[in-house]
Amino acid sequence: MSDAAPTAPVIRADEPGSFPHSTLAERHPAIIRQVRDALPYEPPQQRALDALLKNCTEGVIEPLPADAPDHARWVDWGMDTYAGRSWFDVPWLWSESYFYRLLLGAVGYFGPGAWCGVDPFRPSKTGELDSAETDAELSALDALRDRPADERVRALLSGSLWGNRADLSFQLSSQGGERREAAPDLVADHSDLLWSLLPPDGTGTLCLVADNAGRELVPDLLLIAALLTEPRIGRAVLHVKPDPYYVSDATTADVIDALRRLRSATGLAREYGDTLWSALGDGRLILRAHPFSCSPLPYADMPDDLRADFAAATLTVFKGDLNYRRLVGDRYWPPTTPFDEVTAYFPGPVAALRTLKSEVITGLSPSTEAALNQAEGRKWLTGGTHALIQVNPSHGPDGQ
Repeated sequence: MSDAAPTAPVIRADEPGSFPHSTLAERHPAIIRQVRDALPYEPPQQRALDALLKNCTEGVIEPLPADAPDHARWVDWGMDTYAGRSWFDVPWLWSESYFYRLLLGAVGYFGPGAWCGVDPFRPSKTGELDSAETDAELSALDALRDRPADERVRALLSGSLWGNRADLSFQLSSQGGERREAAPDLVADHSDLLWSLLPPDGTGTLCLVADNAGRELVPDLLLIAALLTEPRIGRAVLHVKPDPYYVSDATTADVIDALRRLRSATGLAREYGDTLWSALGDGRLILRAHPFSCSPLPYADMPDDLRADFAAATLTVFKGDLNYRRLVGDRYWPPTTPFDEVTAYFPGPVAALRTLKSEVITGLSPSTEAALNQAEGRKWLTGGTHALIQVNPSHGPDGQ
């Protein structure tokens, strides 16, 4: 690539009728109401949620209290720069992330008090795990038992990819209208390249940056279990959020809930659950919950210790829409902008598994972009009906 990194306009939410604008104006208020109704919050939490609802629709960005445990971190992440400005006039990624930080503060998540550490999204997450749909998916897993190993792991990769359709935040604001499937559903498929990056001796390290909990996290864990069992990898490092985030993003508690759900099943699901439980105990599966996972910044700005963690991996896989936005930069890229160029900063081989739910996209061929636009206009970018598997096999910022 050229010496100058590619760039494009940062996405903001200041255009009425745009997807980012509707997220701030409609989805965030709906999420506040859902949280208020999901748990029996006491009057102080209810008043704080009502105040947040008014602020995020009518007010301006307010800084965290000086005694907030993460005040200094948010100053580093730009809080003082954006304080006093409209939610709609700052980068969309930043305003979304800060909204969730304020939501956690409103319900007392950071304490002190009895509500410290209580996940406001837990009812929705556990509801997914306990659903009949999850039962059916786990039962269907047994159909893979007698298939060749390569076929089995490829099927589980597909399950991990499309599991992102279970995103609770996306479902919450969905209008439930008719879905139109347009070809191609998979707008980019580098899966063969992905598999080629895992050494055949099964000794590599897979780093997976998780997205959602519930019915998406389950297929992610099943994929890790299969790769450890074959073996296609010797170790997996699973990055989760240190705090509840974006309604459904996975935390350590969600991983434990998902493992318990697998181990309460039968057949192959239970076997994989037992494998993962043992792998946590013997170090073949490692959990990470880095503070930067809840940052409002792109991964190009990651701190050195996180960069070193990714550099040590044979392959890092980013799951989901939000992680994709942070991986490539939350910008209005021309869709044919090469994925390799916008991820050239990454310290090792990197892949993205993502269903499309926002207007950020890179790495498409001109013919694919033309076919999608002709069939659906711009709806294919945000409807969750299309997905991608993209890979940059290069090492380090110079592609060496």
